[in-house]
Amino acid sequence: MNAQQEITMPLLATAQTGPLQLLEQTILDHQNQIEAWFRKKWQETPAPVYGSVDLRNAGFKLAPVDMNLYPAGFNNLNQDLWPLASQAARMVVENGFAQCNKILIVPESHTRNLLYWENIVALQSILKNAGFDVRIGGMIEEITTDLTLDLPSGKQVLIEKLQRTEDKIHVADFFPCMVWLNNDLSNGEPDILKGIDQPICPPANLGWHKRLKSVHFNHYQQVAEEFSKIIDIDPWLIDPLFHYCGQVDFKKREGEECLAYNVEKLLMQIQKKYTAYNISHEPFVIVKADAGTYGMGVMMVKSADEVLALNRKQRNKMSSGKGTNSVRRVIMQEGVYTFENYGAENASAEPVVYMIGQNVVGGFYRLHKGRSNQESLNAPGMHFEPLQFAHSCSAPDSDLAPDDCPNRFYAYGVVARLSMLAAAREQREQ
Repeated sequence: MNAQQEITMPLLATAQTGPLQLLEQTILDHQNQIEAWFRKKWQETPAPVYGSVDLRNAGFKLAPVDMNLYPAGFNNLNQDLWPLASQAARMVVENGFAQCNKILIVPESHTRNLLYWENIVALQSILKNAGFDVRIGGMIEEITTDLTLDLPSGKQVLIEKLQRTEDKIHVADFFPCMVWLNNDLSNGEPDILKGIDQPICPPANLGWHKRLKSVHFNHYQQVAEEFSKIIDIDPWLIDPLFHYCGQVDFKKREGEECLAYNVEKLLMQIQKKYTAYNISHEPFVIVKADAGTYGMGVMMVKSADEVLALNRKQRNKMSSGKGTNSVRRVIMQEGVYTFENYGAENASAEPVVYMIGQNVVGGFYRLHKGRSNQESLNAPGMHFEPLQFAHSCSAPDSDLAPDDCPNRFYAYGVVARLSMLAAAREQREQ
């Protein structure tokens, strides 16, 4: 058995694999045009320093459903590919900050989630292996001195007290030439970061206190349309339909008419596509906060009546995001089934692809044995299996079937890079 055959892939538990295999084959057939197109687009709009993209594979459609510009989870990547990530990081820093050799990671401000700190240690290792001096500066109020945490892996992480001197931030006498942000700033940009003269990447104004998913997917819609012309496909095959409402208060039951109207409209649009492609599944819609992460403020509905009939518990759940933020804007997104199952328990699976700059550096399957193929898998009870990307996920094999590894992984990487390109346009707009 060769290395290709040993790679574990989820089972695609649907008979309706034809359209997706056709999409994958079309992507393979146009590889040269696709890579040339991406090179041109990255020259026009450089990618953010990193990001991760949640994908859903419905067997008839492959589309991104979320894009995070301050990703955690680097500890869930295949460590065999960390050298690839280091190479990509070196390229990002050299291209944007040629003289930089000191990087300060600014993480989230909590200490209880030790798996999050495993992510920080992994990110620090990747950057160190790229040849940079890397320290971690914490904005944790209760920390008055340096803090060392013992992690489940047996590793330790040193979190040093973040300080500011005039227009520079630092830890002790370590003054970085670049701040690598791993904090999504859901509660706003902290004063200690405002107006510093060191570059912050990704920029602080792309944190969830300002960034909106509806803006990202507007950009993604345009990217998908441009890309689809290159390979002559229906953009819907890689693009989830969506609408949004900007004035919602779930607790006070304000904005329900907007929600119900747009859910009904979206369901009709999805059904029209399902009919055109002879898809027999029932359409559904994911309603979620227009800003935020951690899978909070998310629900699945199949009719407008479900939105109007939310009970108090459901409304309370939808009204709160990460931290102390209240949900006032929501995006209604086409629900994309996941027909991928993993392992002996047939856990529902969805791929999450990680990029540093414009390069795919790995990913993992998010698995949840307690959730259906229509629900968000980003919920308590999930676990992860590394995507066994062969090399860089950008080297398909024309001798293999379109849904074989590494061809399916190449398709994942293409769609994820489209989402990263949309994020690059967000960054340019800011």
